[in-house]
Amino acid sequence: MKENFKGRDLLSLHDFTPEEIVTILDLADELKSKQKKGIPHPYLAGKTLGMIFQKSSTRTRVSFEVAMYQLGGYALYLNAGDLQLGRGETIADTARVLSRYLDGIMIRTYAQSDVEELARYADIPVINGLTDLLHPCQVLADLQTIRERKGRLAGLKLAYVGDGNNVCHSLLIGCAKTGMHISVASPPGYQPREEIVETARSDALSTGSRIEILTDPVAAVAGADVVVTDVWASMGQEQEAEQRQRVFVPYQVNEELVRHAKPDFIFLHCLPAHRGEEVTPEIIDGPHSAVWDEAENRLHAHKAVLALLLA
Repeated sequence: MKENFKGRDLLSLHDFTPEEIVTILDLADELKSKQKKGIPHPYLAGKTLGMIFQKSSTRTRVSFEVAMYQLGGYALYLNAGDLQLGRGETIADTARVLSRYLDGIMIRTYAQSDVEELARYADIPVINGLTDLLHPCQVLADLQTIRERKGRLAGLKLAYVGDGNNVCHSLLIGCAKTGMHISVASPPGYQPREEIVETARSDALSTGSRIEILTDPVAAVAGADVVVTDVWASMGQEQEAEQRQRVFVPYQVNEELVRHAKPDFIFLHCLPAHRGEEVTPEIIDGPHSAVWDEAENRLHAHKAVLALLLA
């Protein structure tokens, strides 16, 4: 199975089979165990990853850089403003040049089309570190965390409450691929994009995943094993923040809402979090929160992706 990964891109979880996603998660668990036990695992000795950032980052920057170091490779930080992209060089030309220097590229940017164009012209693996449409690497860490805490994925119910954004989109696909049921509650006008919902529904046909797109957060959270939210205004939406705060108030994850989830539910948030807005301190800092495990698992999930695609 691992031979199926070498040289591939990671643009969306839709491009991977359920079995391949399990392979990534299994390797993430294995690498996490080796790190905890102090067992070296320099699978990428001599390899170099270029990391292009058009959006600022904490977890993506640190986790990919540390991942390459622990795998025996080197990560090169490339601010988009420092590249010739900022002076009009085409994405295609940038991809061709970087392919001559690097073994892989991770890019965190705005347009999914830019990542796809980079992958089309690059001769090396391209990893989507985040776009406005998708956040696949985050969701791999989410799936790893859920499986650690619950022992399985298939048959669990995940409730996502909030903006139908990139995290929501990748959760829809990730749940569909792994047989988890997912209920999304978003205000009208802020629901996930229909083409992503249809992609997830197509993926769910082979796994039995149930997908609901709702406006009622109570209905979404009812009986949930996992409750997830994200900020109400993502990067690039700052000018909408005031309006969004008014619209999303009924979608705050708080003690009243989570009473409708299962008693042993876990709470996830990709971070950064705005306490008192999308989630209250009692939830994110409370006994049901798995947020810090989730953040740590970004490192292990990214290591698994890198080891499979770049080795």
